[in-house]
Amino acid sequence: MNLRNRIFASGRRRYFHIWDLDTGKVDKVNGSADRKEEQKSMERFKVSPCERYVGLVGTSRKGGGMINVLDSGTAQWIAQMRVDGRGGVADFAWWSDGEGMTVASKNGEVSEWDGRQRRIIARWLDAGAVGNTVIALGGQSGRNQLGGDRWVAIGSTSGIVNIYDRREWAAAAVASAKSNVPAQNDDSTQAGVPRSPTPVRVFDQLTTPVSHLVFAPDGQMMVMASRWKSDALRLVHLPSCTVYRNWPTSNTPLGRISSVAVSPKNEQLAVAAEQGRIRLFEIRG
Repeated sequence: MNLRNRIFASGRRRYFHIWDLDTGKVDKVNGSADRKEEQKSMERFKVSPCERYVGLVGTSRKGGGMINVLDSGTAQWIAQMRVDGRGGVADFAWWSDGEGMTVASKNGEVSEWDGRQRRIIARWLDAGAVGNTVIALGGQSGRNQLGGDRWVAIGSTSGIVNIYDRREWAAAAVASAKSNVPAQNDDSTQAGVPRSPTPVRVFDQLTTPVSHLVFAPDGQMMVMASRWKSDALRLVHLPSCTVYRNWPTSNTPLGRISSVAVSPKNEQLAVAAEQGRIRLFEIRG
């Protein structure tokens, strides 16, 4: 099955559609009858990088939230990830190997969910978080732990973006496994993840709620943007974690940003605006 030839489309409904580009057939997928109260809307979803799963943010419940995981081929429910805390799920990101996800709650807590074990293996706090809005993973740590992703970036309602380097976490997980030390639930480590990690860098260039965080496929650049203010977009160089000062300029016509994407070969940056235009920029290394 090649999901690159299929389009998943959803809205504020109890169902979504799958359009097969090869055959032209459009299938309507209804939610599970026994989970109607947990999944009243399917508008917030993400397909895993391995193309095997679809994660759907469930209806928020008092004191927490949930993500239902479906098989992308059969659309059958296979697992559920639950988080505690006020406000429910702000956003989530699949690990690059598709075998788990990192989930940001609106109250500042972040959960690492391992899909193979079907459980949360670590919980940690985003430093100084005041209403998380979006989360993204990028780069490669060089290890298999936590999906192999090096960077995790988290945006908030205040416009602050924290970025963390997960390489040390992955190394700590390996050391813990070799010494047969069980995961701890105190303020030290849980599967190698610190309970209160320190960000590598705190970005304060945006002044309105962060709506978009996108890593380039090669992990050498991150885009952060806010749809709540015109031209609110900045580029971050990695691994130095420095913000580019020469672009965008005051004359770059971005408008109110509605979507951002980087091409698979890191050659173009596409920025869509609420005015209905998509501008394509060349990325020069």
